[in-house]
Amino acid sequence: MYILFDIGGTNTRVVRSNDLKVFSDVVKYETPKDFAEGISKLVATAQRLAGGEYIEAAAGGIAGPLDAKKTMAVGGPNIPGYHEKPLKSELESHFGAPVHIENDASMGTLGEANFGAGKGYRVVVYMTISTGVGGAQTVNGALSSSSKGFEPGWQIIDAGNTLCSGCSEYGYLIDYISGASVEKRHGKKPYEITDKDFWENKARLLAYGLNNLAVIWSPDIIILGGSMMKTIGIPVESVRRCLKEVLHIFSEPPIIEKAVLGDELGLYGAMAYIAQKKTP
Repeated sequence: MYILFDIGGTNTRVVRSNDLKVFSDVVKYETPKDFAEGISKLVATAQRLAGGEYIEAAAGGIAGPLDAKKTMAVGGPNIPGYHEKPLKSELESHFGAPVHIENDASMGTLGEANFGAGKGYRVVVYMTISTGVGGAQTVNGALSSSSKGFEPGWQIIDAGNTLCSGCSEYGYLIDYISGASVEKRHGKKPYEITDKDFWENKARLLAYGLNNLAVIWSPDIIILGGSMMKTIGIPVESVRRCLKEVLHIFSEPPIIEKAVLGDELGLYGAMAYIAQKKTP
């Protein structure tokens, strides 16, 4: 029996899986801001789901970049109370089993690549455009190796600050299309903004970022998820059109699709992660 979890900046989700093919109903709760409280609640939830059964392994994602050994979160704006705290060792001591930690966007990429919109494609890129902007790449269903993880939201798309006056000191993509940046600049939630031209502009800015990912990673498909990609949000068809306009080096741009696994994609990714660890 396996425990899968997803520690987000807003909510934490926990499930059990008996066979690494399907998992139980999701237990969701608001992520505690305090690390000790977060550990206590996650462990109690996992043990309740386990029902006294032996936990063979656990895996999950957490918001923000990780240390080199993938034992803890070391940065990011969402849950600073968890930074530099021994997440992996604390959970292993309670579970008595191996625990695998990844960035939450990387786990989401694994989920969509193996169970979602990317299934059947060799090179898959997933981007989440939500409160922040994250993403990763998989090849043949497994995460690509990296030194410090992937942070595509922090690529520079506007070095001269000509696209949006005052949006960003350095022109980072995250400062132009994330939910947090929109709310900060406009004083309202993104879903409260219904101006079509506003969202068309965000689609073009996102396409600039995807152009960079396409020429560097050369994916078969780029999958877009997150709260900024909902009905009131960045239109996927506009992103496709804009990317085709700006990506000139290849005869055709990569396929662009919306994520299909919803809020559970990180749990699917954790399930794929353990399954791959078990495969010789």
